[in-house]
Amino acid sequence: MSTQTITTYAVSGMSCGHCKATLTKVIGELDGVTGVEVDLDKGQVTVSSSAEPNDTLVAEVVDEAGYELTGRA
Repeated sequence: MSTQTITTYAVSGMSCGHCKATLTKVIGELDGVTGVEVDLDKGQVTVSSSAEPNDTLVAEVVDEAGYELTGRA
């Protein structure tokens, strides 16, 4: 039985539906990620994964998409 790991990150620079769609796509493509929930109002991205996520890797794809991951929320 696999357990889900839920990790919430603070991300700055998100402001619209396009931002939400972009981050959902790029983070969702990472190995082990099973779900991505973007909360524009709070400036947070919650990642569901099958194992502990690689914060560095998540930060890299967020940065490449044009946003800034400022840490875990």
